Amino acid sequence: MSQYRTFTAADAVEYARQFGGVANPHTLVDSQEVGDGNLNLVFKIFDTAGVSRVIVKQALPYVRCVGESWPLTLDRARLEAEVLIEHGKFCPQHTVNILHYDPDLAVMVMEDLSDHAIWRSELVNGVEYPQAAGQLGEYLAQTLFHTSDFFQHPYQKKADVIRFTNPELCDITEELFFNEPYEIHERNAYPRALEPLAESLRDDEALRLAVGGLKHRFYCHAEALLHGDVHSGSIFVAEGCLKVIDAEFGFYGPMGFDIGSALGNLLISYCAAPGLLAPREAAAARENRLNDVREVWLSFSESFLALAAEKSRDRALAVPGYSREFLRKVWSDTIGYCGTELIRRTVGMSQVADIKNIKDEAMRVECVRQAIILGRSLILLADHVADPEALIARIRQNS
Repeated sequence: MSQYRTFTAADAVEYARQFGGVANPHTLVDSQEVGDGNLNLVFKIFDTAGVSRVIVKQALPYVRCVGESWPLTLDRARLEAEVLIEHGKFCPQHTVNILHYDPDLAVMVMEDLSDHAIWRSELVNGVEYPQAAGQLGEYLAQTLFHTSDFFQHPYQKKADVIRFTNPELCDITEELFFNEPYEIHERNAYPRALEPLAESLRDDEALRLAVGGLKHRFYCHAEALLHGDVHSGSIFVAEGCLKVIDAEFGFYGPMGFDIGSALGNLLISYCAAPGLLAPREAAAARENRLNDVREVWLSFSESFLALAAEKSRDRALAVPGYSREFLRKVWSDTIGYCGTELIRRTVGMSQVADIKNIKDEAMRVECVRQAIILGRSLILLADHVADPEALIARIRQNS
């Protein structure tokens, strides 16, 4: 790590000239730092015509949104690059293309997606991408199946569990998802008017037990190489196209965590829609989000079962019917982790634009309230929600 230095805009341009794969690298002349996340520097690199050509991303040795008081491993840049490269082997059509990475500088160069938009921003503005949910389900099926025991040789799987061990980033997830929202903590950020509801989470013994079980499975169940932070802000969309980015939280964990995180963010959008859109548009958006929830799971499960029938290498796991039985357990985990995503995005530190952009304070409080109540319901009922239709029915009951 002695080579590490924090990039300036000029450094990013020079690096892109060397490693961006551009036919005429001397045409790369300018950059703009556009990182709006919590952790990294992100530079768009422009040519002489003002066209953005590649992205240079560098990890900082601390949490950017907090500062140097919260140090963080630079190895996350290697993990992110290698997770995306691994996922790209099996689902290149929906994974951002990594052109180069340097673990010593904690830098990667990736394809520019300026012709796409962040899915969360589009949902906040009421813009629909009807194919996105199905494409996300396909991404989840391809990446989770091909990095699981169904497909990987046991020796390779065990070696990859070690290779992708990610203790510092997992620790952040473990705190934000499973600890802080259920205790009094300085990083929690819910509206003051909802203190009684937040207190009820802390006092709900059954809820705390269920969250403990979800955390324990997060610790122990190395089922597949997860993205680790699948949400609408880590997904680019365009007409007919979807690309997943930002995999620095990747590790081997329970499949339901990735799927549940994705569904949880769709349901945050569902809860926030009345505060962001006019009544008729909000009602339509909410129906679309429920359809998205259904489509993500159906696309994932149908693709996973087809892959298992065709490509399972383990003789015991290839026994007819086992993959379908396995997905019942994944579905239960998915619902539980979906609930924790709803609560961590509303009670915990990781607030999102879906909520922040609601201008009317009373409406914002009501949307947050609905998300918290829905999240708690899903965590408690995870083992009793049989399928997407039952889930949608539960959501309607909470609305």
